[in-house]
Amino acid sequence: MGHGRRVILTRPSSDSQAWVSGLQEAHHQVAHWPLIDIAPVSPTPFFLETLASAARSQAIMFVSRNAVTHAMAAGWQTSPDAGPRCWATGPGTRQALLDAGVPAARIDAPPADAVQFDTEALWQQVKHQVRAQDVVWIFRGADADNAESAMEGVGRDWLQQQLQQSGVTVKTCAVYQRICPHWDAAQRERATAAASDGSVWVFTSSQAIAHLKQLLPAVDWKLAKAIATHARIAQAAQQMGVGHVWVCKPALGAVLSSLESLA
Repeated sequence: MGHGRRVILTRPSSDSQAWVSGLQEAHHQVAHWPLIDIAPVSPTPFFLETLASAARSQAIMFVSRNAVTHAMAAGWQTSPDAGPRCWATGPGTRQALLDAGVPAARIDAPPADAVQFDTEALWQQVKHQVRAQDVVWIFRGADADNAESAMEGVGRDWLQQQLQQSGVTVKTCAVYQRICPHWDAAQRERATAAASDGSVWVFTSSQAIAHLKQLLPAVDWKLAKAIATHARIAQAAQQMGVGHVWVCKPALGAVLSSLESLA
């Protein structure tokens, strides 16, 4: 590629450093505007009891690296000798589990060469290990402005359906909060300009797009360009009005390849 692009990276700060560095090394100009702020949940007795209960289940699905780190910070513990299976949809979450001390033999995740890192790919790895009457927990984030979500978590509907059809009891626990960031007038002005100046937005979450729509409700996105790391995220971007959307795997190398193809 003869020249780099201006790339708007919207990942949470805790997940972004390697991507920022990789994009810059590929000679792209990176604006890091996180569209999801991450915060812990209150360690209520009920929450702590939930963590203890999950430790006795057949498996725990961690929806993101943040789910692992915040569960650990809240007191969830793993043992090298025994414990539930730990499920991850992608390599970042798998690595976080390894860093937390979970043995690789107890982690289930899509293979590195999977077409996509999502719940559908994960299900192909785990569907033969669950049985009727098993209990599986989903550790994920909650939207801070949604009381029901903050209490119960927002389960992964498709995976829940597959598990429930297999006779598995599915429980969810919000181990962190996803908060819409505060943007001042200057930031809103910069983001509005980036909707039509040729910048390429990188979306790795549908929730990030919902927050962007909340922050900039009147912006026309028909000239905007975006890379989405899943078809469902691309659909959310298109519903917001983004005129040009490309889909790739949620991996830095795939994003770089997509940017290369746009040259």
